[in-house]
Amino acid sequence: QVQLVSSGGGLVQVGGSLRLSCAASGRTLSGYAVGWFRQNPGNEREFVAAIARSGSSYSSTYYADFVKGRFTISRDNTKNTVFLQMNSLEPEDTAVYFCAAGGGYLPTTVYEYNYWGQGTQVTVSS
Repeated sequence: QVQLVSSGGGLVQVGGSLRLSCAASGRTLSGYAVGWFRQNPGNEREFVAAIARSGSSYSSTYYADFVKGRFTISRDNTKNTVFLQMNSLEPEDTAVYFCAAGGGYLPTTVYEYNYWGQGTQVTVSS
């Protein structure tokens, strides 16, 4: 199995930026689609962004409407890591962010992912 470790969360002011990392071990992450989800207590885990397996010929990223234009998902295969660059952060972005890997193309549901990181807390202050 692939093990995922998410990191990079923290406290940031409104309008600030954070870069989350999803580092993999055990297997090469380039062969998997990787998604980011976020969750607050009492709410369902919601889709944020996804990137297709490396080398895809078609559109390789997909974003939830509420983050389009602000967040960017990317890969660094030399580090076996996927990143989520978050800009123009808003208080509504406060959540625990999880990364996940799966075999689909650009999966958007939790059921399409097989491996999950532990989550990293993002807090945006007003």
